[in-house]
Amino acid sequence: MFESLIGLVAIIALFVIISRQQGRIGLIERELGALRSLVLSGAVSPTVKPSELEVAQGTADTAPAAAPAAIAPTAIGKPAPAPQATESEIPAGESVPGPWSAPAITPKTPEVAPAAVAKAARQSDVETALGTRWAVWVGGIALALGGLFLIRYTIEAGIFGPGVRLTMAAVLGLVLVAGGEFIRRTGFKVPVQGIAGAYIPAILTAAGAFILFGTVYAAHGVYGFIGPALAFTLLGAIGIATIAAALVHGQALAGIGLVGAMVTPVLIASQAPNPWALFGYLAIVLAATGVIARMRDWNALMAAAFFGTGVWTILYMTDAPGANLSAILLIDAVTLAVLALVWLSSRGGQTGQAGTFDWPSIVPGLFVAFSALGLSVDPVFAAAGDALPGAVLLIVMVTVALYRPLALPLLYAAGLVTVLIYLGIIPPTSIASDFSGGALGVDGAPVASANALSLRIGIGLGLVFVAAGLWAARRFVATAQIRAASWAAWGVIVPLVILLALWFTFGNLDRDFVYAAVAALLVLAFAAGGEWIARAEEPSLKGGAAVSFVLGGAAVAGLLMLHMAFDSGWTTILLGAAAIVPALATRWRFYPVLGWISVAAVIVVLGRAAFDPTIVGAEFLSTTPVFNWLLPGYGVPALAFGFAAWQLARTTDGRPRLAMEAAAALFALLTLAMLVRHAMHGGAINSDAPTLAEQAIYTLIAIGAGAILIAIDRRSPSSVLRYGSMAVGVLSAAFIVIQHFLVLNPLFTDESTGRIPVFNLLFLAYLLPAVAAGGLALYSRGKRPKWYSAMLALMAALLAFAYATLSVRRLFKGEFIGMWSGLGQLETYTYSALWLVIGVALLTAGVWLKSQVLRIASAALIAVAVLKVFLFDMSELEGVLRALSFIGLGAVLIGIGLFYQRLLTRAAKEKLLAGEQ
Repeated sequence: MFESLIGLVAIIALFVIISRQQGRIGLIERELGALRSLVLSGAVSPTVKPSELEVAQGTADTAPAAAPAAIAPTAIGKPAPAPQATESEIPAGESVPGPWSAPAITPKTPEVAPAAVAKAARQSDVETALGTRWAVWVGGIALALGGLFLIRYTIEAGIFGPGVRLTMAAVLGLVLVAGGEFIRRTGFKVPVQGIAGAYIPAILTAAGAFILFGTVYAAHGVYGFIGPALAFTLLGAIGIATIAAALVHGQALAGIGLVGAMVTPVLIASQAPNPWALFGYLAIVLAATGVIARMRDWNALMAAAFFGTGVWTILYMTDAPGANLSAILLIDAVTLAVLALVWLSSRGGQTGQAGTFDWPSIVPGLFVAFSALGLSVDPVFAAAGDALPGAVLLIVMVTVALYRPLALPLLYAAGLVTVLIYLGIIPPTSIASDFSGGALGVDGAPVASANALSLRIGIGLGLVFVAAGLWAARRFVATAQIRAASWAAWGVIVPLVILLALWFTFGNLDRDFVYAAVAALLVLAFAAGGEWIARAEEPSLKGGAAVSFVLGGAAVAGLLMLHMAFDSGWTTILLGAAAIVPALATRWRFYPVLGWISVAAVIVVLGRAAFDPTIVGAEFLSTTPVFNWLLPGYGVPALAFGFAAWQLARTTDGRPRLAMEAAAALFALLTLAMLVRHAMHGGAINSDAPTLAEQAIYTLIAIGAGAILIAIDRRSPSSVLRYGSMAVGVLSAAFIVIQHFLVLNPLFTDESTGRIPVFNLLFLAYLLPAVAAGGLALYSRGKRPKWYSAMLALMAALLAFAYATLSVRRLFKGEFIGMWSGLGQLETYTYSALWLVIGVALLTAGVWLKSQVLRIASAALIAVAVLKVFLFDMSELEGVLRALSFIGLGAVLIGIGLFYQRLLTRAAKEKLLAGEQ
């Protein structure tokens, strides 16, 4: 054993000597490289005396406090004496003479090429890594394992008794710890820059601590020499002592001690485990680690300590029937106390200006919040009434976040868990019958219990979050906008979710004036709170993110109020009218969020209309044409959106104004389309099979959306808006070609076109889309590529042609216009006359609008009419109709020719006059 100890000391000394020499060689090579660079750059004369170079190199060796790059040109000619630096003044990356250092002998170094210097530097790096970092790390691991293997060997060989073997292992561990401390006290520093991780005293101490851990565990778990209490105490003491030793040896050693301390409860088994002993021990370890981490500002160590404590807490809570609530609350309270009073005691000051948040605070925030979640959700804890202590934990988390601004993650964790708890109390069947199988719950039951206690807790938590959120948002809004916005956001999200959950769980979903009154109070509180926060902004009343969140919360509370107090029809109408309120508010406050709240009202109304196009439900929608719920359900929002756009144009303007203009146009179009569909189908809006009327509405919406995107893009150019508008236009054209002309064409499907002469299916499916496509084509001229406007103009012309042709068909055949009903001679002649009239109209419009597409369409249509007259009318018509067909065709063609001749003659005269002038 004595020879082994001598060999161990010799190996350690050899490692130290080699590392010192490698450090000196590397330092000399870097110095030569720096001098070579200075010579090549012309900063130093290449004719330097060898003696001066030696003196300069000797100065670098004896005064490592001066960096190589800081060598001045004058230092070569006249070296300054090296100052004596103390240990605290010497950077960690430089060498310091140790107890085994030999006198520095500086050899004369011949000048080498730069490539050779670079190659030598690379070789030095490899040698440095192998000779310092890896040698030390592997050596430390070898020492730790060697101690354990020595114990195992003596056990297998039976050389010594158990007591002697354990004593030898303990002595070896203590020798390693003492050796590390001795080396540190002799002035040892890491000799090579960048090798701080290979600090030999720390590695020796870590190896000793590892052996001591194994010794105590063997004494308890293998031989039973000591009982659980003593073993638990010794292991904890070793862990805490190792963490404390990290104050002089570095964070890595603290991590080893922390791991050992955290696994100690696993190593020590007990027949009657005591939670107070476990969590008392964890509290001591956490507090000690917090103090040391705070002294050295070790973020990773603090986060690891919080993580270990949190894992133990969650594991203990999984044994719900036997878990002690007081012990859980104790460790959670200690965790928050260490965070607030130890770790964050002097980080960034009370206002937290050092940063937005402290990242180690994320760990305790998550675990304490999970504890509160378990107390509220787990059936055993909930049945025992532990939801109230869980709520207290959430309130304490909010309080700590208020007291320590850098503990902002606690606010997020508390808010998220509160939202999860109260979303979990909602019965699945109260959402929709489709979820009755348990999609939102477990076996058709709510995730969390819903009783009078959860109602009272919800009210209390809602008040806490509202008060804390508004107060903290005002406190930080002038100095920390992100923090203020976070408080404002959770200050509105949590109470709104609680109100919604309580309404779904305890209220009347049809109409509940009590919950509506609570929502109205929240509207007033958030509106007043937004104004209160805005007055504290710098500059005042600018309406930043915090104000936007609070006013947005007021808007959501208003939405809930309308849903709680009114039925479906009135809710949709009042929501549309409510878009006026934020627009009017821009007369007094120019907050950017106000316009977007109006836009949000548009989105909500669109969502309600998509969910129930009848506004009040199909069973309550009357069959009276025009004067039914559809008129106010779509018309009132259209008027409100138009007024909001007009108001925003006079105040804040911007994209919200453009969106409101587009929404007003879209709802005006929808109003007309829905009323036509209602009148056409006798009060029916929805149908199971796809119909041309429904497709017409989709086409109108797509065309309207294209116009909206173009209008917004004109004011606020964006490639997304530009290409999006063209994509919507192409989609509209595809709808028209595939659905209107082919798949759902009543000429092929024999679908009923309605009994009303004018406002029928043809009006909805062909004339309205023709007007919309033509208007969009005209509006997009000069704003989009020519092919886009030409495509829309062609679609408009084709739709108008189809409307006129099918209307003639309906005039002769009635409600059903299928092709299999045949053609009459008068009907055939009427088509020829109609197409010629349309061709002339297109020609006139093309000349007036200077649209080549319309003129080409006119020519194509007239050509079709000519072919029909010569190929079809000649064989099908008889008597006067055949003659009139040809006479009409000839008159039209002569008229077109005369028109073009006059047009060309006028153009020639204008050109001649322009040339004479």
